[in-house]
Amino acid sequence: MIRYFIIFYLIFFVFLSCEDNSDIKYISREDAIPDDAVKITPDTDLFPPILHSNDWFDPVPLAGDVNTAGGEDSPFIPIDDNTFYFFFTPDVSVPAEEQVADGATGIYQADLINAETFNVKRIVLQDDDKLALDGCPFVRGDTIWFCSAREGYTGLHWFKAEKVDDGWTNWQLADFKSDYAVGEFHIHNDMLYYHSLRNGGMGSYDIWQSKMINGNWLSPVNITTINTTELDGYPFIKADGSELWFTRTYQGTPAIYRSIKTNDSWSEPELIISQFAGEPTLDLDGNIYFVHHFYDNGVMLEADIYIAKKK
Repeated sequence: MIRYFIIFYLIFFVFLSCEDNSDIKYISREDAIPDDAVKITPDTDLFPPILHSNDWFDPVPLAGDVNTAGGEDSPFIPIDDNTFYFFFTPDVSVPAEEQVADGATGIYQADLINAETFNVKRIVLQDDDKLALDGCPFVRGDTIWFCSAREGYTGLHWFKAEKVDDGWTNWQLADFKSDYAVGEFHIHNDMLYYHSLRNGGMGSYDIWQSKMINGNWLSPVNITTINTTELDGYPFIKADGSELWFTRTYQGTPAIYRSIKTNDSWSEPELIISQFAGEPTLDLDGNIYFVHHFYDNGVMLEADIYIAKKK
């Protein structure tokens, strides 16, 4: 499913119709990665991420068990947990319609301790005899929201599931109105922030907000102080609600921006990290985690999760 920045929104055509999927078995990430895969390091990275702020140390690969020679993407850290969520696929060159049956592509979690990750395991969000392509995790409390193309449904939909003990169960369609066209999102208190191509925007993907009143999301409002004619998406709200982090194209590649909230208004965004850096998420210490994609001659080779530690 790896979106390689936005590819997940290009797989609406995926139609899962296998009559017998009983032979689809989960396998480890290590076993799924091709034997000829080469791990790229900062020393061999042709386009390393560039820091534009003095408030953080230079970005480096996240220490611990998350990064492999496969593709790690979509990092997310809840504000009330020390769990690190991410998406993985063993071979970024494989089309999405083939990833669905490889036994390893999907959402994973790891323990996050002192900005290092341990004990990686897959999150199961589908019956064993059915196919699903799950990604874009957002977790709050005992609920996970995720986007999925799966058997029994046509196209891409948002689902949610409940945490019970060490697993997730009762997955079902999420309650977003279809005309809101909700893309990847972040919920902070009673406000939904998400990106979308819906009509009325500034151009390309825009970030919208919707307030919940009496259990219903109100009509979305475009955050005009944030959006441009370029791609603006993948919002993340700091735990105290004071900062909005997001991804925008800068000099031809994804980059990370920050906007600060002042008197209920968002400030002009500030460029923080550029060059194939996207989908920021922060821990409570202010460390920035993001996906970095490795490219050579216009071809993406793999993806890792990077961290820029707060000074």
